[in-house]
Amino acid sequence: MTSRAGRPAEESDLVDVDDLLRAYEAPAAADQPVVFGTSGHRGSSLDGAFTDTHIAAITQAIVEYRAAQGVEGPVFIGADTHALSAPAQVTCLEVLAANGVAALVDADGGWVPTPAVSRAIIRFNRGLPIGGAQGDGIVITPSHNPPRDGGFKYNPPHGGPADSDATGWIAGRANDIIAGGNRDVKRSRGVTAEPYDFRGEYVRDLGSVLDLGAIRASGLRLGADPLGGASVDYWKLIATHYGLPLEVVNPDVDPTWRFMTLDWDEKIRMDPSSPNAMASVVARRADYDILTGNDADADRHGIVTPDGGLMNPNHYLAVAIQYLFTHRDGWSPDAAIGKTLVSSSMIDRVAASLGRRLWEVPVGFKWFVPGLIDGSVAFGGEESAGASFLELDGSAWTTDKDGIILALLAAEIRAVTGKSPSALYRELTEQFGDPAYARVDAAASPAQKARLGKLSGSDIRADILAGEKIVDRLSAAPGNGAAIGGVKVVTENAWFAARPSGTEDVYKIYAESFRGPDHLAEVQAEAKHIVDAALGS
Repeated sequence: MTSRAGRPAEESDLVDVDDLLRAYEAPAAADQPVVFGTSGHRGSSLDGAFTDTHIAAITQAIVEYRAAQGVEGPVFIGADTHALSAPAQVTCLEVLAANGVAALVDADGGWVPTPAVSRAIIRFNRGLPIGGAQGDGIVITPSHNPPRDGGFKYNPPHGGPADSDATGWIAGRANDIIAGGNRDVKRSRGVTAEPYDFRGEYVRDLGSVLDLGAIRASGLRLGADPLGGASVDYWKLIATHYGLPLEVVNPDVDPTWRFMTLDWDEKIRMDPSSPNAMASVVARRADYDILTGNDADADRHGIVTPDGGLMNPNHYLAVAIQYLFTHRDGWSPDAAIGKTLVSSSMIDRVAASLGRRLWEVPVGFKWFVPGLIDGSVAFGGEESAGASFLELDGSAWTTDKDGIILALLAAEIRAVTGKSPSALYRELTEQFGDPAYARVDAAASPAQKARLGKLSGSDIRADILAGEKIVDRLSAAPGNGAAIGGVKVVTENAWFAARPSGTEDVYKIYAESFRGPDHLAEVQAEAKHIVDAALGS
């Protein structure tokens, strides 16, 4: 049977929104606890994993956590366009109100992207007098997940994703509350919240982080596709407020996302880094000098150029870093380049050429938060198309991923250099080599996954990987010494990293080779043997 990946969604692919909303009000499934991943609690009401019960318990747990941390200011609330986000916001506001916690919601009753919440928190707390009551935030989004899903995450006063200590406590307390029949939840029905101009404040501040004058003067044809997400009205205001030659390519919002093309697994998924999900956007690449996409909460970016199509996220991160660190005079000369350890080593080579310190951390944007706050890390990026960077003067912009500024940066790069990001990446490959990068999965039992998560670099006995001497065996990130939950093995021209999946009986093998696709295939094959040997398979 021929795959439908990259083809338009059909009626049979669409979620029944009425069923989804009815299921939200049903009791939580006993076997579906609150589980916080790197981006909060996610699940579907159709599976009994994202219900009113869950959200009320999580919100009550957040109230108790923030009180224990001495956080007494308002909570900035953002919600995306997923169908479950609206009822979850109502639940959240009712619990906050009953606990006497002030909540700020969009002044126009609209959707709020993740970066706008992060920006609002930073902006509010930056303006406080010494000893003032700091604010924090809640973002109701499953990001790029399918339309049937909901998501709920907490951002502390630093504005970025909560760390594992916070999320572990919140999830544990929420599950205790659910086990007690939610009797510990305080709740007031039919409440209202204070309005906050998320969109206006965010858009007006963009001039502090980007050279919008260069974009405006360039005459470039720009297109932005929100992919039916929360950034739709932001892009409209950006275009009018700054007088940019920018068209919102698809302004439609539909909780079934019927206008999407199907992802690799024939599911509707709003992933701007996926060639299949972005197929209809890429088809219009010749109409624009720069064409971009965002996911439902706009924390991810996709960059499309007429001469290169949809850019691999690793490729664009390398170009963005090379450009920013040669066009931001207000940044500290000591500010580092942050990358996750499964991002391309092209970034390592670019950093070395710039004479900049590379700060390599485990998977998860939360690791970049301290450096972005104090300016010691000027750019933080993930291989999954998430990144943020400092303002022009070196101040913190957002401490969560911001797909909007990464999309606008592509236009700035094109305007200032006269070259597309795709062309600039080709120049980098001429200078540093052309790496092949891929991720594959390998079968693993729950016991094997548990062992993998605790492996030490010294457990790797191999000396050679795909014909090259192994020069490093890592189980902790070089940048901050934090455990990576797996291992990374490095040679002069290649590397692989193995990490257990949190949802499936597989482990993920990320690998890259500067010696081409054939050598990459060797690396991947030998990586499985090396890891299986370390696991005792």
